[in-house]
Amino acid sequence: MSRRARERQEQLWGPTTSLPTVPGNPFYTKLNELLREADFDAKVEALCEPFYSTGRGRPSIPPGVYMRMLMVGYFEGIDSERGIAWRCADSLSLKKFLGYRLEEATPDHSSLSRIRTRLDLETHQAAFDLVLTVVAKKGLLKGKTLGVDSSTMEANAALRSIVRRDDGRAYDEFLTDLAKESGIETPTREDLAKVDRKRPKKGSNADWTSPVDPEARITRMKDGSTHLAHAVEHAVDLETGAIVGATIQDAVVGDTTTIYDTLTRAFGALITVISEPASAEALSNDAGKEVVADKGYHSNDTMETLAGAGCKSYISEPNRGKRNWKGKEEARDATRSNGKRIARPKGKGLMRKRGELIERSFAHALESGAMRRAHLRGQENIMKRYHLQVAAFNLGLVLRSTIGAGTPKGLAALAEGALGAATRSIGRLIAALAAISRPLDQLQGRIAWLQLMPTPAPPRPAAGSNSPFSTAC
Repeated sequence: MSRRARERQEQLWGPTTSLPTVPGNPFYTKLNELLREADFDAKVEALCEPFYSTGRGRPSIPPGVYMRMLMVGYFEGIDSERGIAWRCADSLSLKKFLGYRLEEATPDHSSLSRIRTRLDLETHQAAFDLVLTVVAKKGLLKGKTLGVDSSTMEANAALRSIVRRDDGRAYDEFLTDLAKESGIETPTREDLAKVDRKRPKKGSNADWTSPVDPEARITRMKDGSTHLAHAVEHAVDLETGAIVGATIQDAVVGDTTTIYDTLTRAFGALITVISEPASAEALSNDAGKEVVADKGYHSNDTMETLAGAGCKSYISEPNRGKRNWKGKEEARDATRSNGKRIARPKGKGLMRKRGELIERSFAHALESGAMRRAHLRGQENIMKRYHLQVAAFNLGLVLRSTIGAGTPKGLAALAEGALGAATRSIGRLIAALAAISRPLDQLQGRIAWLQLMPTPAPPRPAAGSNSPFSTAC
């Protein structure tokens, strides 16, 4: 047994050939092959070229590295850019994925923030569209039927920090003034809580705002809690599950208003895919023809607008009772046509697909992808990272169709499942052989037991027998 050295002198110089090497994570190796096949780095560098200057400032980071690092946040389930930078610096496999040698340092989190600030939102959207063309070339994008739904993303702001819109007073200061007006000269925490409990509409967005993120709104989250949050809306291809468009919206604005921005973004992405000859062949001839949503998106304006755009709507209708359509003939016709479509078997099937595929996209992008809570402020700033988050989700669809897993953990679980299945198969084979050999062992044991028994002597012939074996005494 030897003792661990407490202190030792490190080598001042060391050859790079003596550094440890790793084969690389098989998932990221396949992902790099996919991006290399699509010429991702060269195309992204062409998009970002106007934002870079030569001969000024510190050495720049390739845009492909920046976007790969943000995709790592989705694949590894890391929420903050600081955590992404630490993970990339700590992992030899991720260093290889980013194209860095072992002796080179990966970018710091401050570099990610600086690049994100300099690149505009349109460049991040173009990078998402580039990934979508890769998905289309692999046959995983049809674009005919788009399902739209929204979810909530917790903002990087605390409720306790909200202030009044009219005079900027903090929440505790406002409650203290109310308590003094009611006759309590020196209110305690219990007094403030009692005053707050009796006050109606105490969380109105019309009265309160966040000083650090003014675009965040007080809203109820999916789990029932109340936070400052943003709304995330997806337009998903209901034939393949690919995200065609994603937007960050005001959390208190109705779905009937936000659907237009999301569909506009999705249609723009489909136009980009169609402009590429190699990917246009995979799309349906009726791209963007059908729109599926829940009853929160149903309104006269929505029905009339979608019908005017040449789209067939499959939107659930709330029970509004008998309606007066006088002067609203176009909305009436569009609503009745929508009602007939959703009552057919095709409409019911699309509703089931909407609930399955769109909720799955939110589960991957927000829950396992760790963006249920934003670590950035401002909708445009959040959207820059979210474009690459959903781009990584789409790349995961391609990898799931080729290697059977869309994340590194999924590939590891797949390998463990295959190993477990092989182990169970071997166990079943051994049990079957044992069951076959058990009767054989029993028969061999019986034969051995019989062989131990004494052999009886042959009977002696009687006297005077005519047998040729008889002998005279």
